Amino acid sequence: MQKLYVAMVGLPARGKSTLAKRICDGLKAEGINARLFNNGDMRRALMGAESTKPDFYDPTNSFGREARELINRRNMEQAREWLIHNGEVAILDATNVSRARRKKIEETLTDYPVLFVQCVNEDPLLLNACIRRKATLPEYASYTEEEALESFRQRIVHYEAEYEPLSDEKYWMCVDATANRVLEERPCESSPYYPAIREIVVSMWVPDLYLARHGQTEFNVQGRVGGDPPLTAKGRAQAQALAAHLRGKPIAWVFTSTRFRSHETAAPLLADHPGAHVMALKEFDEINAGICENMLYSEIRERMPEVTAGRNANKYAYVYPEGESYAMLRERVQRGLRRALFLADNAPTVIVGHQAINRVLLSLLVRQRTEDVPYIHIPQNQCYHISLSPRRKIFMREPYPLDGIQ
Repeated sequence: MQKLYVAMVGLPARGKSTLAKRICDGLKAEGINARLFNNGDMRRALMGAESTKPDFYDPTNSFGREARELINRRNMEQAREWLIHNGEVAILDATNVSRARRKKIEETLTDYPVLFVQCVNEDPLLLNACIRRKATLPEYASYTEEEALESFRQRIVHYEAEYEPLSDEKYWMCVDATANRVLEERPCESSPYYPAIREIVVSMWVPDLYLARHGQTEFNVQGRVGGDPPLTAKGRAQAQALAAHLRGKPIAWVFTSTRFRSHETAAPLLADHPGAHVMALKEFDEINAGICENMLYSEIRERMPEVTAGRNANKYAYVYPEGESYAMLRERVQRGLRRALFLADNAPTVIVGHQAINRVLLSLLVRQRTEDVPYIHIPQNQCYHISLSPRRKIFMREPYPLDGIQ
């Protein structure tokens, strides 16, 4: 069987290593013998602290340039030696941003095809978060936080000076790392591994996600729309019950909306998981009801019967006057989900959302028909536990009952 080299491409902090590991793990799950060959690991082992300095990546620094080329050659030699024996897919995890470097790879690795996979990520929030994550790596242990950030940003500037997008290479795909989407490709159709790699790249990976709705609010009791009300006593008990349900589970990230009821619901959970990262995303704010915000549903029926009639006719597409529809929510909620999953980087995650938001999130995760989205059941005493990969899809609604709460 014909074997394959996969060479990653892209500027630092664009998600290359995450995608490389995902491709490796996905291929292994298919019974394909795949292995990562990471230039950064070899660089740190051979060069130590010297390679942390940004000048090491300056294209005009002959010592740094020659050292990086040596590391690249050694990694290619190890990958080729591994494929000679029992390996099937060798994944070269490096920036490989210049055409000259990629040409060297193609001219050196001639025994099997080379597929270049380029990662693109220009979301400013995610890019900044990735840079901050990189600055916490052990190689920056002797730096202050600001020194590490400045050093890594300068490293990116040096790589940008050499960067050339894919074009002349024989086989390649350009991937939006935040959207699980192939932007452009020159398929390696002769390879039996290409379809598996492409499916891995475009599939949504959600290893361990809990999706919860905020607890009961005063507006829920009164039958009002939207607003920013606090939780009731029962809502606070529901928040405590959610925390108890997830107690002992390894939660690494908690995402909320910017609304008070979402924060209030997440508070007991965060108290139980003090090491968890927390981030409020405006993309997860409840649907904007426009001029109907804070109104009773009964008031809307009486004073604006056309709103009630319009929503009853097509609840998914209906736009609240000066507000939003479920259809309009899709784009911003999808952006929020992409951001959350990218930041969590496969770690166990909780999203504390709202009724309409969670309905759209579920529709994105399980491909619900649009006409059914506004009617998905989103209880306030149960959470959805979701785990998705190309080979495994788990979707469960887990209750956390309240003893003594009616």
